[in-house]
Amino acid sequence: MRIGELAARTGVSVRLLRYYEEQGLLEARRPEGGHRRYDEDAPAVVRNIRALLGAGLSTSAIRDVLPCVGGDGTVAPCMLEVLEQRLDLLDQQMLALGASRAALAGIVAAARREAEVVELNALVSA
Repeated sequence: MRIGELAARTGVSVRLLRYYEEQGLLEARRPEGGHRRYDEDAPAVVRNIRALLGAGLSTSAIRDVLPCVGGDGTVAPCMLEVLEQRLDLLDQQMLALGASRAALAGIVAAARREAEVVELNALVSA
């Protein structure tokens, strides 16, 4: 199938499909006419790429994982360790974000209290 048909079938822009190809995630043949031609499994490959991107994997990680992903989206056990490492990293990032949020919430609360004191002092002075 041509790139336009693949874009229509997957809802992914032609530009993004070209990017996936540049990143080594999607393969296209180029017959004599030079137009990209994709295999019939290309829509499943694109869906898998989108799912892995949605799970937070980088394109370089997806390039490593993608050969172990079936057309139905199942991942072979050989990639389990890589995915578990990514999951651990996400857990660490979530903890760090939670700590950052708590610190920022404390700063905002203190600033609100200070603003209320200033406002109250202005009312008493008037």
